Amino acid sequence: MSFLIFIFLGFGVAILGSITPSFLNLTVVKFSLRNGEKAAFYLIGGYATVLFFQANIGAYLSSILMENSEYITLLQKIGTSILLLLSINFFRLYFTSKEKKVKEEIPKSKAYLHGIGMSLLNTIAIPFYFTTISVLIGLEYFEYSYLNGFYFSIGSTIGSFTLYSLYAIIAKNIEHKLTFIASKMDFILGSLTGVVAVGNFVFLLYK
Repeated sequence: MSFLIFIFLGFGVAILGSITPSFLNLTVVKFSLRNGEKAAFYLIGGYATVLFFQANIGAYLSSILMENSEYITLLQKIGTSILLLLSINFFRLYFTSKEKKVKEEIPKSKAYLHGIGMSLLNTIAIPFYFTTISVLIGLEYFEYSYLNGFYFSIGSTIGSFTLYSLYAIIAKNIEHKLTFIASKMDFILGSLTGVVAVGNFVFLLYK
């Protein structure tokens, strides 16, 4: 029965990571409204396929780095630099993107591949899984093995698919809310990544 625990953990972590408004769930809403729920489910299937492997990679990296703490400081420095660059880029996008881009409709037959492509662009996924799984390992809620990582990835895939499907089903009710947040998303992401980068820098400075 222990495998159910890892599936449940994966499910919970995926829900946590997918519930915040992002370009992925915003695309699900728009796709559902323009092409129908069925096409949106194919899109979500593409998301889930990539997320399965991203969760696996995040779990594997967390197990290695938790056993080799000398690499953690180096990764923190690299991560801080990346976060700072991302923050600058998000602010650049927010202050320079004044015109709203017209989104091209995607045929149903290409929805799955479109979902895979968009999910691959979601570069935050692997660091998110790495961080959350590292916390779980530190709290002794998770012990990494290839099998446990597989179960965790199954749970995360189910969780992501479930939540994104919910977005597709209730698209008409939440479109205006997500659209407003999405218009400020670059500013929000720039602020968050900037705060985390500064926090990491201060931590490394006094470490």
